Amino acid sequence: MKSRAFITGVSGLELTDAEREFVRAERPWGFILFKRNVDTPAQVARLVGELRDCVGNPSAPVLIDQEGGRVQRLGPPHWPVYPPGAVFGALYDRDRALGLKAARLGSRLIAADLIELGISVDCLPLADVPVEGCDAVIGNRAYGTEPRKVADIARAVTEGLEQGGVLPVLKHIPGHGRATADSHFRLPRVDTGRKELERTDFAAFQPLADLPMAMTAHVVFSAIDPAQPATTSATMIQQVIRGVIGFQGLLMSDDVSMNALAGSIAERTRAIVDAGCDMVLHCNGKLDEMREVARQTPKLSGRALERADKALASRKPPQPFDRRAARAELDTLIERAGIASA
Repeated sequence: MKSRAFITGVSGLELTDAEREFVRAERPWGFILFKRNVDTPAQVARLVGELRDCVGNPSAPVLIDQEGGRVQRLGPPHWPVYPPGAVFGALYDRDRALGLKAARLGSRLIAADLIELGISVDCLPLADVPVEGCDAVIGNRAYGTEPRKVADIARAVTEGLEQGGVLPVLKHIPGHGRATADSHFRLPRVDTGRKELERTDFAAFQPLADLPMAMTAHVVFSAIDPAQPATTSATMIQQVIRGVIGFQGLLMSDDVSMNALAGSIAERTRAIVDAGCDMVLHCNGKLDEMREVARQTPKLSGRALERADKALASRKPPQPFDRRAARAELDTLIERAGIASA
């Protein structure tokens, strides 16, 4: 039985009866976890296992946003704190090789945490390139303000995740760095010219176009499509994401329930699918909205199915790894550079 082209969150630490029934009936392609779903390692592992049991697929992707810094769904006392992306950028500026090594170590450690729980996908790395005056929603999550550097560190982060058996999701394509609003609350509009966007924002994503999955930005780029954000713009997806950037992997939306998008959940979902996204992401765990998303998303087929299958097939077994030694080395690199990791 085919999956539907959506990824869903759930409401709490364990599934409700209604959620079990929903998952069994609608068969989402994957799931995403948030802090509301996290208590202890044993509880998270049970929830992950139950999600896969309900959908009837032991390999169903389970996603999480585990970046480090202020975007970290797993945290103390059961999981360590990791530095935000800007720490790797600052170390890179002092010593490129050490900056890349630290970025790779950080994501390899994150992957070790995730794989123990059965979580197979991390919504990382970011290739957003902030500019002066932009909204703080990206802030120190970014690796830097120069496209080549951002792409360089993002590649190292990707390598660490993949070495740990975790698939990466590149975000927020084609760039959230210039946004002057947080798309969780309202729609950002970027009025920068196309040539400048191609030189900066889009350029950071181009070297990462081979990644298996990417997540869109709920951002209007008025020089290309003045009416629709990238998530619901066929022009942005075909001309820029698939064209200029050259990304050919599985393209998922950012959260369909975010306030940047207009219309009902059903209207937003249809717009995402019609624009050319392969997968609709719904995060808030509200069952009435989950049902609307399921009603409006097709079963996976055609190119979307090919991309989904290719993404999952690209996952490799974890490589041998000394977690304690890696954490000590990461802490030493950061300490030597005199960089605060908080």
